[in-house]
Amino acid sequence: ASPHKLISMLFAGAIESIAKAKKAITQRDYEAKGRAIGKALRIVEEGLKASLDARGGAITENLTMLYDYMIQRLLQANIRSDEAMLDEVTGLLRQLQEAWDAIDPRHHRVTEPVAS
Repeated sequence: ASPHKLISMLFAGAIESIAKAKKAITQRDYEAKGRAIGKALRIVEEGLKASLDARGGAITENLTMLYDYMIQRLLQANIRSDEAMLDEVTGLLRQLQEAWDAIDPRHHRVTEPVAS
């Protein structure tokens, strides 16, 4: 898959993991909830946040802060088994995914992650 498609897949994977966590909360399966939230956390931190290009200036800074916020909300949701917090993060991820998917990959160049 192209780098553009991989980022889209990361968004989808995080959203799917959060949905699994919500289902686990309703079923009182706290082990599954922890695994699912842990996976979503890894995707946001090690996938989406790590893929940001340090040369992106304000956009990179804003996305870094947004991803950090999502990470905090996921951690809190895990501790509290709070579905509303999970919904909030899902909404943010969906908005970013929609914006990302609206970009025509033929008209821009997605660079490899740059170490910051």
